Amino acid sequence: MRRVLILALLALALPLSAFASSSVDFGNVGGTLSGTSAGLSLTGSTLATVNGLNGGGLVTGNLGTVTFTTGALASGSLDMGGTFAAGGSFTVTGNGTNGIPNGVIFSGTFSGPVAWTLITLPDGTHNYTLTGTLSGTLGSFATNGVTVQLTVNTGKGFFNGSVNLASGDTNIVVPEPGTLGLLGTGLVGIAGLVRRKLKMG
Repeated sequence: MRRVLILALLALALPLSAFASSSVDFGNVGGTLSGTSAGLSLTGSTLATVNGLNGGGLVTGNLGTVTFTTGALASGSLDMGGTFAAGGSFTVTGNGTNGIPNGVIFSGTFSGPVAWTLITLPDGTHNYTLTGTLSGTLGSFATNGVTVQLTVNTGKGFFNGSVNLASGDTNIVVPEPGTLGLLGTGLVGIAGLVRRKLKMG
């Protein structure tokens, strides 16, 4: 009985230590956003901030790269704003700096339409924002409802196929520690039932 109690406590503690927060936030800067009606792509963007990865706090610096491609333009236009189809790819890669893993941290795809919105500022310059929802994997966890927003400024002109990225933010919701704890408890309970059944049989 004592052994079962110790195993139950371990099953509860391990998942809780995996994630101390319920979300991970990645910030990126720079890089080139280019596109045609076949889709947009981001290359050369620096992963500059990571917050909440493996329960950690805010980490800053040159931490890796963020790259993506979207599906094809489904409506609207590149210069006036529109919508890109689901699909493409989105990858966050760490470079091993400041405790960030070396290799792919998040890999996913746009799970729904991607909005490409033109905003005209009071000074006559133009901002474009790209917003979408991703699904993919963060480490060994499958994730849904990942949100991404990127901003570019084209000055007084419009997007003409290539522009430098101002900033990007990707927020990933990870399984709640309480949910993981319940999963661990359930697995221990099932193991206990199986053990009892084997003893009786």
